Amino acid sequence: MNLDGPKSFQLNLSNFGCSLTAIALIWLLITIGAGWLVKSLFVLMGLLILAPIVGFFAFRWWLKRNLVQENCPVCNYPLAGFNQAALQCPSCGEALTVTHGHIERPTPPGTVDVEAIEVPTKLLED
Repeated sequence: MNLDGPKSFQLNLSNFGCSLTAIALIWLLITIGAGWLVKSLFVLMGLLILAPIVGFFAFRWWLKRNLVQENCPVCNYPLAGFNQAALQCPSCGEALTVTHGHIERPTPPGTVDVEAIEVPTKLLED
C-alpha cells in the first residue's frame, strides 16, 4: 500500500442521491400533471401566513369588547377585569364584579348603599 502516492478520484454518491431524489420527484409531478398539488401547497402557505395576522386582530377586537378598566368603587384604585367576571381589589380587598362594562360592588338584595359625607362641627354649633 502506497499511502503517499497520487490521490485517486473517488466518487461520493451520498449527496448525489438526495439531488437525484428531488429531480425524480419534480419529474414525476410534471409528468402526472399534479398542478393541483402545487396550487394546494400555495394555498396552504397563504393560510399559514394569514392565519396569525387574522388571529391577532380578532384577539384585539375580543379584548376591546371584554376588558373593562375602571377605578375601584370603594378605594378608587385603578382596576382591569373581564366582563361577567368576579375580581378582588388588590388595594382594599373588596369583592367586586364586572357587569355591563362597569366594575360594581355586589350587594345582597334589600341593602341600601349610602355614601357618607363629613359635616364640620362648626356648622352644627351655629
